[in-house]
Amino acid sequence: MNKAERMHSVHALLHPKGWKQAEGYAHAVVAKGRLVFVAGQVGWNAEQRFDGSDFVLQARQALANIVTLVAEAGGRPEHITRLTWFVVDKHEYLSCLGELGEAYRSVMGKHFPAMTLVQVAGLVEHGAKLEIEATAVVPD
Repeated sequence: MNKAERMHSVHALLHPKGWKQAEGYAHAVVAKGRLVFVAGQVGWNAEQRFDGSDFVLQARQALANIVTLVAEAGGRPEHITRLTWFVVDKHEYLSCLGELGEAYRSVMGKHFPAMTLVQVAGLVEHGAKLEIEATAVVPD
């Protein structure tokens, strides 16, 4: 797909010639449609309660919350163009990458938008191990 074809599709991944392939994320995404900005989601359920303190459990729930909110705008996981992860402990994140990847794919499928991961000193919600914010572009 050339640059002009990518610009006319709903979204496309950008990968400059000569760059190493991104693994588990996209370097950049170009998209066309209605923008949906999802506030940071922690890993609690609809009643705003954590079902546990496990990092992967909380990540799966935070992603499910994002997918639910994007669905409210008529979107699907593949319309999510960007995820920003805020984690309290990067070592906890790194220690469970295999299990986290399985949880991610169970919610998002094999869709990997542009992503950023940042370690933070803490999160507002007591007991939260991570928070994820998202941007989606839902086709008109």
